[in-house]
Amino acid sequence: MRVCVVFLVFLGSLIVAGCTNQTDTMSLLDEKIEKIEISKSKGMGSVNEEIFLVLDDNESINVMKKVITFAVMNENDIPMKEPDYDVVVSYGDQFPKHAIHIWLGNEGEDTILSYLVEDGGTYKTSVKNTKKLRELILGE
Repeated sequence: MRVCVVFLVFLGSLIVAGCTNQTDTMSLLDEKIEKIEISKSKGMGSVNEEIFLVLDDNESINVMKKVITFAVMNENDIPMKEPDYDVVVSYGDQFPKHAIHIWLGNEGEDTILSYLVEDGGTYKTSVKNTKKLRELILGE
């Protein structure tokens, strides 16, 4: 009996520790994404409406969704240079859109993302997800 109680206390401690060590990630609405529009950025705080790429197929949308939602809070502030791309995630007319800035990393680097309306909060992707973004955006 004593071993069982000690085990349960240990298990509970692990669960509590696991819940408090979660990292902050970017989030999107729990709605079906209709399309994702990408344009070359003209700077922070606004979205360039000259769209050069529309992702509207399920595969591309799912890749972009994973890249965004797996991006974790970045310790650093917003990069000193202007963003490379603006991304607008659309869920349909009845829902708001998500606008995101992207500083696309080179091969072997992380990519930095930021919500358009967030002050100073940036998120970074893995090198693997930078590669996926480069394939989607640049066709590499």
